[in-house]
Amino acid sequence: MTLNRRTALKLGAAALAAPVVLRAHDALASSGSVKVLAWQDYIQPNIAEKFEADTGITLDLTTFGSNDEAESTIRAAGGKGFDIVFPSITNAAGYLDENGDSYFAAIPAEVNVGNVIPSFLRDSAGLGGMHAGEQILLPFDWGTEGITLNRGALDIADADLSYGDLFGPGTEGKSAFRQKSVIMGIGLYLDATGAVPSNRMLDVYRSEDDARRVWGEVAKWIVERKAHFGAFWNNATEATAAFKDAGCVIGQTWDTTGLLLNRENADFVYRAPKEGIITWLDSFGMLKQAENKDQAVAFMNFMLQPEVGGMFANNTGYNSAVAGAADFATEEFKRQFNEVYTADVLNNMWWWQADTPFFAPIRNEFVEIITNA
Repeated sequence: MTLNRRTALKLGAAALAAPVVLRAHDALASSGSVKVLAWQDYIQPNIAEKFEADTGITLDLTTFGSNDEAESTIRAAGGKGFDIVFPSITNAAGYLDENGDSYFAAIPAEVNVGNVIPSFLRDSAGLGGMHAGEQILLPFDWGTEGITLNRGALDIADADLSYGDLFGPGTEGKSAFRQKSVIMGIGLYLDATGAVPSNRMLDVYRSEDDARRVWGEVAKWIVERKAHFGAFWNNATEATAAFKDAGCVIGQTWDTTGLLLNRENADFVYRAPKEGIITWLDSFGMLKQAENKDQAVAFMNFMLQPEVGGMFANNTGYNSAVAGAADFATEEFKRQFNEVYTADVLNNMWWWQADTPFFAPIRNEFVEIITNA
């Protein structure tokens, strides 16, 4: 059977990895604390409380709202200050020191790597999970960026939905997006229409000249339609507020934004644009200078349990990379997954690629142009 995102989430008991067994190493970690730097919605109270109750370890949690924020925090401290960090896997290059060495350690042998869905572990290598021949980051969760739509205001059929609809009729002053994301979504739209050929936006990773050519045209197209700008967002809280407080009726958002809004109001739906839904993979790893290594291993093994993966999915709307986590997800979560991730959607995903050295700096130049339009 081919393992895609639908079958991965539906894996039953036969696909479960071996249960976590308390080893002598785990017993040594059953005290002390672990310092974790994670996305702001990842480690919610029910998970934190269960971790502390199950392990006897105190969780010292710090959160961040963007990859840039996390990278700058770790780089400013020279790779110190935390035991575990949760970067998007394609941002691994942002955690290299001046010598080109990663701040992350090789994944310790005691970590239950076998609990990760095998295809995700395999694919993670080419997206930034390996450095110098060693696995340094493990897949933790995956999700997408597509379109959140208020169907009470804009009735666009699933099959017709496009990134171009962010700037379509009825969206004047009511379109929400993250600037660094919309420049990719509209790029896919303009490539599909033939207006700005970009090899489905892979050209922006190929060379500096290609990146400037493509993003220059995309940014120009967006700025010409600035009357549609409703709200910019950079984290989950801001994305939700764009719809609930700023009155936006459409936006390019993370899946969790639309799915959580849908649970409150059925008019809101999250759907895949026909150009391809943008897909990301987040990870976690241990810093080389971690001060609490035993506790860090215990934390990683706790988070790699299917039950905890299910709790995480229920909390956030994101999809766990732990095999069998779906067995612990709610029926509502499964319903939403099936509504969004049809066979056609799963066969038309667009993966964020590992950053090339010029990717972020050049993109940021054009993001500023959009922001200041």
